Amino acid sequence: MNDALDVALRLLVVFAVFLVLPLVIGQTEHKVMAHMQGRLGPMYAGGFHGWAQLVADGVKFAQKEDVVPKDADRRIFQLAPAVALLPYLLVLVAIPIGPSEGAVGQLVDAGIFFVLAVMGVGVLGSLMAGWASANKFSLLGALRTAAQLLAYELPMLLAAASVAMAAGTVSLPGILNAFEWWWLPWQIIGALVFFVAGLAELQRPPFDMPVADSEIIFGAYTEYTGLRFALFLLAEYAGIVVLCGLTTVLFLGGWHGPFGADGLGWVWTLLKTAVLAFVVIWLRVTYPRLREDQLQKLAWTALVPLALAQIALTGIVKVAIQ
Repeated sequence: MNDALDVALRLLVVFAVFLVLPLVIGQTEHKVMAHMQGRLGPMYAGGFHGWAQLVADGVKFAQKEDVVPKDADRRIFQLAPAVALLPYLLVLVAIPIGPSEGAVGQLVDAGIFFVLAVMGVGVLGSLMAGWASANKFSLLGALRTAAQLLAYELPMLLAAASVAMAAGTVSLPGILNAFEWWWLPWQIIGALVFFVAGLAELQRPPFDMPVADSEIIFGAYTEYTGLRFALFLLAEYAGIVVLCGLTTVLFLGGWHGPFGADGLGWVWTLLKTAVLAFVVIWLRVTYPRLREDQLQKLAWTALVPLALAQIALTGIVKVAIQ
């Protein structure tokens, strides 16, 4: 009974994090973008600095009419937002945030395989949305999304494989237990490849060509309104939390503090995740959108060779130190 209660509590905490952190990142993005672009941004909702603007946006989405196109496949159309969102909740369950056994929702032995496989399911939500909308432009947007995911999945997987080789395990807690600070320069190429490929999978700027809101009106999600559209947005911000958390665990030592001090445990994990989330926002404000051909070229001619080079370097160093 105690074990069941322990699991239930941990899953409850993970669910609370899943609901809260994406909203915090969304609100932070509002403010950071406003300051970087030299404007005030939303300042009135809730009083101090417009802290309740995101809540107001959520209420607005909930009040909008839920429109389903006449010729749409209604069931698939309505199911697509959940398929896009839920994989990130499952991945959060497997990400350890501290050194104790209770600091992970569920211990998964093959953690790397699990998180990468589950994250890949999210594209099905976009494909379902595009196909079920009975709109050829939505379908084209969904196909662009799928093509982008296929291109960037490979370098992301290769970069994660390099860390698994270095640690000698595919378990996420096992990788953190084996972590050494000299891994940072050793695995820096893999870290950059993993982070950039993850941004592309989330279709975040400058890799947001498939959903370019001002040109093709959110691609596969053109026909969505109200709360279902908000769920796609929530999936994007939940994806940021997952990507930054995984990068922290795989490449930045997770709960390990500077010089091996891990007394603050989960605080270090959250701090590193927050810094990476800031970088994600900063990239959106700083860099222009890449064209579709530039997206594919970057993946196949730069990231894949770099990821392979990182694997080769990891193998050489492993052999040398043994």
